[in-house]
Amino acid sequence: MVWKMTNPTCRFVQLSSDGTRSEIARVIPVEQAIAIEFNGIGYAVMMATPADLEDFAYGFALAERLIDGLRDVLDVSTHQTPDGIIARISIQQNLTGRIAKRVRHRATDASCGLCGIENLEQAMRPLQKQEKAELPEDAVFFAALAGLRDFQPLNAETGAVHVAALCSAGGRIRLAREDVGRHNAFDKLIGAMAREELDWDGGFALLSARCSYELVEKASVANCPTLVTISAPTSLALERAKAAGLNLVVLARSDSVLFAS
Repeated sequence: MVWKMTNPTCRFVQLSSDGTRSEIARVIPVEQAIAIEFNGIGYAVMMATPADLEDFAYGFALAERLIDGLRDVLDVSTHQTPDGIIARISIQQNLTGRIAKRVRHRATDASCGLCGIENLEQAMRPLQKQEKAELPEDAVFFAALAGLRDFQPLNAETGAVHVAALCSAGGRIRLAREDVGRHNAFDKLIGAMAREELDWDGGFALLSARCSYELVEKASVANCPTLVTISAPTSLALERAKAAGLNLVVLARSDSVLFAS
């Protein structure tokens, strides 16, 4: 089902630095509870933007390592309820054991990728080491940053959502997804890429977020060669990226970027 999302307009009082006050109206992004079920088992409740939910379902399943590819998904359906949306995902029965090992027992929020994980072993599962790819040419990062705004219609309207973009080796943005949660946006992008049979092809992921451990894990699982984030990395993100052979480019701005060693 394709959800028709209408973002509400709310009124605020704006205080300017010169002490003046004025009433303004701003469009606010919709944030809604999305309950995710796998084979009838409640797995997680994510606070997310209710758009591109099928992409989200595939990307979330891939990022959680519950499936190995699109062939493992038998069906995805979404259902509106008074309290939110239920995304029901049917996967191959031989993968049900993975659900039991990773099932989450409480709701997560838009910024959390670890809530409900039962132990440190689950949280710090080894990432598959990939051969470190060559970085794209320097100019392509600035080209992608310059074009990113054109792929953020929801953020242009609200100023309150993240974007995850697939960028070509030449810096052209090929595909992008938005969400109130940075993890959700990346899951949607990964899911959309899988469904459209798109590969990285020497390109990179560009995220309007800080570089956290969870985003590094998602990038690694998705075989992304280079992850670029607009904000700074955490220490664990740097450590995990190095272990996985993932290139990190951080604090990406219009006038400079930092390459993590």
